[in-house]
Amino acid sequence: MNGVTIGQAAAFVGVTVKTVRHYHKLGLVKEPERDGSGYRRYGSAELLRLVQVRTLATAGVPLTEIGPLLEADGSLFATALADVDRQLTERIEELVARRDLLRRLADGDRALLPDRAVALLQRLSHLGFGAEQVAATREGWVLARALVPEGFDDFLAHVEHALDDPAFVALSRRASEAAAWEPDDPRVAELATAMAEHFLANPAHLKIVTGLQARTDTAARYHLLAHHGEQQGTATEHGIALVEAKLRAAGIHIPRPGTH
Repeated sequence: MNGVTIGQAAAFVGVTVKTVRHYHKLGLVKEPERDGSGYRRYGSAELLRLVQVRTLATAGVPLTEIGPLLEADGSLFATALADVDRQLTERIEELVARRDLLRRLADGDRALLPDRAVALLQRLSHLGFGAEQVAATREGWVLARALVPEGFDDFLAHVEHALDDPAFVALSRRASEAAAWEPDDPRVAELATAMAEHFLANPAHLKIVTGLQARTDTAARYHLLAHHGEQQGTATEHGIALVEAKLRAAGIHIPRPGTH
């Protein structure tokens, strides 16, 4: 009659009966023999082993590693615990990163773009760009970061530099307004000429067009970035095509649709 039942043992240790049986199944705790009444009685040795197993499991040690760990000598035990500590630290860092991402999801921009890009989007709003244009720019940058991640920081640097130029800002705002024009509006060609001339006169600004292109391996990827959100038969499509044509005529490499 010495010892306690499995239910009492589980309650004393702070686990469920199902958990104790699982420990038995894994061979972590030896199952006591039945007494004369047919009950398994857990003595102090079994209770101590249950406490050890439960403590290590709660600390994050995988159940498959607990058995060898408890059988190891002092030196190996300390080494194994240090390894578990390292693994737990890595898991904590991963969980913290996930938590931060979840918090950033409250702000859609920050979940998909770095703070530097978010600040630039806010700057566009302050410079007078409309909400639709800022939203389109945001989508384009998300796509650019995904398709050409290694060149995205340089691209943002080129944009930052260009936004310091009032002439570039004025042309860009004008291009935003052109989305509402008819494709055959003569102002489209005039604006395209002005933009091409500005890029040619300001090679640093031209890198906004050519910088990501240089990082891509196919023309298809360039066109996904350069023409994202563009609808066929619009003034925007016509204007971008004119700018690209003028830059090509000036010797600037701009991939053509369907080329590699």
